[in-house]
Amino acid sequence: MNSKLVQRQKIRYRIRKKVAGTKLKPRLSVFRSNVEIYAQLIDDDNAVTIVAASSRDKDITAQKVTKIEKAKLVGASIALKAKNAGIETVVFDRGGNLYHGRIKAVADGAREGGLKF
Repeated sequence: MNSKLVQRQKIRYRIRKKVAGTKLKPRLSVFRSNVEIYAQLIDDDNAVTIVAASSRDKDITAQKVTKIEKAKLVGASIALKAKNAGIETVVFDRGGNLYHGRIKAVADGAREGGLKF
């Protein structure tokens, strides 16, 4: 098995032991692929995704910007959807990735959109 993937999975499990979302304070989970980035708010008590946003959404895909700027737009989009769902505070789950680059851009976009971590 690829040791890099195994190592990242261990980091992911270590984070998930400490970070859990509830209905009032859901988990903002971020998944980053090489091209796209996805974010979703998850209620771990009921195992339900409350809202989701990704760089594949039509309004974000229409804009021709860099991947970091797309990630910031995803963060702003998830914050807007969370506000409409009545959610103000979240717990951030970086998904085993380092907190820089596109992961940080999603967090910054969500904060600018009004979410509190």
